[in-house]
Amino acid sequence: MSEAIIAKKAEQVELVAEKMKAAASIVVVDSRGLTVEQDTNLRRSLRESGVEFKVIKNSILTRAAEKAGLDDLKELFVGPSAVAFSNEDVIAPAKVLSDFAKDAEALEIKGGSVDGKFTSVEEINALAKLPNKEGMLSMLLSVLQAPVRNVAYAVKAVAENKEEGAA
Repeated sequence: MSEAIIAKKAEQVELVAEKMKAAASIVVVDSRGLTVEQDTNLRRSLRESGVEFKVIKNSILTRAAEKAGLDDLKELFVGPSAVAFSNEDVIAPAKVLSDFAKDAEALEIKGGSVDGKFTSVEEINALAKLPNKEGMLSMLLSVLQAPVRNVAYAVKAVAENKEEGAA
């Protein structure tokens, strides 16, 4: 191999390693057998969720995983591999890919990584069942508002009782 090709591959490894280090979650899939329409729809759904989706050579993925300190991922890089990276929403790649895999049997989730820890297919599917970031924030907000709302109801009830007693 020429030095230019080796340098280009080293650069690719470095770029993928940086993406792996920066990612909140990574999901590795085998997308062999998807139709062009299915692949286009999948990529659109991932893009809309803020997820980057790439098909990358296993040799580059393996070296990048080593460089990023994610050695457990190397076992997933067998056969055709596509990788979904999300830097912000941990749940987004798992949710989109898991939902898509229900309708497209050709899409096989191999595993991944969440916050730098290896994640099995079962864990990714469980993660996909959680509400997205906005849903979790909404649930948290309602939990935080409940005590204030209850105090307001109690104050209103006391005020109404005093009004009835004064009348």
